[in-house]
Amino acid sequence: MVAISLRAFRATLPLLALGLAPAVCAQGTPPAPISTTLFQNVRIFDGKGSSLSAPSNVLVRGNIIEQISATPITAEPGSTVIAGNGRTLMPGLIDNHWHAMLIRTNPVQAMGDVGFNNIAAGVEATDTLMRGFTTIRDLGGPTFGLKDAIDQGLIAGPRIYPSGAMITVTSGHGDFRQLSDLPRTIGGMLTRMEQVGGSMIADSPDEVRVRVREQLMQGASQIKLTAGGGVSSPFSPIDVSTFTEAELHAAVEAAENWGTYVAVHAFTPEAIQRSIAAGVKCIEHGFLMDEATAKLIADKGVWLSTQPLPEEMRTGLAAGSVQRAKADEVWPGINRTYQLARKYKIKTAWGTDVLFSGALAKRQGAILASLTRWYTPSEALVMATSTNAELLALSGKRNPYPGKLGVVEQGALADLLLVDGNPLENIDLVADPAKNFKVIMKDGKVYKNAS
Repeated sequence: MVAISLRAFRATLPLLALGLAPAVCAQGTPPAPISTTLFQNVRIFDGKGSSLSAPSNVLVRGNIIEQISATPITAEPGSTVIAGNGRTLMPGLIDNHWHAMLIRTNPVQAMGDVGFNNIAAGVEATDTLMRGFTTIRDLGGPTFGLKDAIDQGLIAGPRIYPSGAMITVTSGHGDFRQLSDLPRTIGGMLTRMEQVGGSMIADSPDEVRVRVREQLMQGASQIKLTAGGGVSSPFSPIDVSTFTEAELHAAVEAAENWGTYVAVHAFTPEAIQRSIAAGVKCIEHGFLMDEATAKLIADKGVWLSTQPLPEEMRTGLAAGSVQRAKADEVWPGINRTYQLARKYKIKTAWGTDVLFSGALAKRQGAILASLTRWYTPSEALVMATSTNAELLALSGKRNPYPGKLGVVEQGALADLLLVDGNPLENIDLVADPAKNFKVIMKDGKVYKNAS
């Protein structure tokens, strides 16, 4: 018997290499039944319109919305039936500028113990999902392991579109070294931030290509570069343009060879215009852009992924610090950026960019609701659902979750929220998810049911 078992095991080795062994082992085993969930009597915000549907019923089979009907749908044996009682069914929310590994840690911890950081990020990921955010686009951080743990069902959390390490230059936004770490030896020992995968320094087109390809090799769905100065980095003045056009183009070429795109952190007209000239498809922030730059973004069809940063992010920085001075320079541009985005009809995505603050992360929904300074509630919610999903789809075949996100329609992926009230009339409902989100479903699985 032992010899036969060993021979059988050896026979499966080539199949294991081809990824075929599970199918062979499953021969003769009936497939597990596909779960179904039926939402009865709901008013639907489909992620695209400005009004709710008539009372409707929605059937989810597996992870797909199979049927939407104004007439009753018969519940199948074993189905989970959720009584909507006229409440709102809407798509799961999407945050398109998140840093999953950099919420529950402080800047020192982020470069410390990897085990602690992953556990902290896992706890935050579950909380993120329970706030109704079923998808996030991660714009810098070592999230590949966290994403795999969520996708495999080891922990609850949102879908993650990972960028991997953000790529910067010496003294650029994302270079957190001290002056005592200089000079840098090209090809020498990596800094701690590079070792843990938070950011990577690249100072030539060739180095940029290597760093981009490394992120793609690990599973990046898009690439993030820092094309200009930033607030949090100590030696990165806001007005400085960092990467050369040749370096930016090297990143764009490497990403496009993989069928995906580059997003860049950029505030100033110079940094934005240089990035667009190099073929970058998405500008993050853009808070210091001028009219000509806004028009260029619109004319070229480039995405603007910007954020209504709360005042607490600025005032939380130490008074008199370099970081606070830079924040004071940037914050007045937020209002003007949204005004320009509306004026020139720029393709605008929404995110939060919360860093190093579990308390502020709890206000994720409130930050979304603050968009009503510039948009109607329906426009803000469309941005955080179907519009954000359009930007996610720009990753092409590097999309880790093929299927339609951000909408409630037949054939779409079943990421759904049942809201106690009408968020198109009162968007502040999304600011208190514990109270107002009665059901949270991601990929057809119910993670909360207080219906």
